[in-house]
Amino acid sequence: MTSPINLSGRVAIVTGAGGGLGRAHALLLASRGAQVIVNDLGDAADAVVAEITLAGGKARAATCSVADADAVQAMVDAALAEFGRIDILVNNAGILRDKSFAKMDLADFQLVLNVHLMGAANCTRAVWNTMREQQYGRIVMTTSCSGLFGNFGQANYAAAKMGLVGLMQTLGIEGAKHDIRVNCLAPTGATRMMEGILPPEQLSKFKPELVSPAVLALVSEQAPNRAILSAGAGSFELVQLTMTQGIALGESATAEDILQQWNALSSRDQDFAPTQGFDQARHELHKGGFHFEA
Repeated sequence: MTSPINLSGRVAIVTGAGGGLGRAHALLLASRGAQVIVNDLGDAADAVVAEITLAGGKARAATCSVADADAVQAMVDAALAEFGRIDILVNNAGILRDKSFAKMDLADFQLVLNVHLMGAANCTRAVWNTMREQQYGRIVMTTSCSGLFGNFGQANYAAAKMGLVGLMQTLGIEGAKHDIRVNCLAPTGATRMMEGILPPEQLSKFKPELVSPAVLALVSEQAPNRAILSAGAGSFELVQLTMTQGIALGESATAEDILQQWNALSSRDQDFAPTQGFDQARHELHKGGFHFEA
């Protein structure tokens, strides 16, 4: 059996933790011994800190917007001054501004990118060098099925959430030698952001606390690296980005050739998951009978 995950001595930052998924994540990490910085806007973070303290855990509130890079840096500096280290970052903060793309104001597009994508980048940048120096870190980016697979009326949200996957993939590569493991969570939780999307009887199955075990797994010492873990209603799945074997058409290839052989091109037989961007070029050269060197 796997030993219980013990986060004693670990320091965690959870953004957007004043309610919903973030609150559930913060409570679970604290219950496993982590000292938790609960980030959110307004007074919501204080209420979660009170919950953690009442249960015998350790936490403090940090009120700032993740879109404000200077405020994020101040939050991290204060945490380092108090605890001396930061081991875990859960990038959970987010907002919605849903509309079809034809009706969407680009200001709302930018706002959602600023909070989800730049917010996560701000927080990660603020802790990155500390994690490199201490040779340990666990970072979770919160992506979404909307980013991974698309969703009507969420072009801004989807773009930000898929951007987080790319950020995770590269940081997972760059951080590996420092034992910094970076993963994505794709949650389905009954939060304020989900109200009106599903009927109440279905929404009730997606309790936020049923997602949080996935976060605990991704921030543990045994965490994987560069995984996309889906979670909702007590179910957990891995999302994998794969390439088909494709077709080799050579230097005489035409657009018509591509369309004519689309069925062969799209065949999932022996598809594979690249481990880095260069794997695409390596595969394409191999298909053409050439040797890849980089």
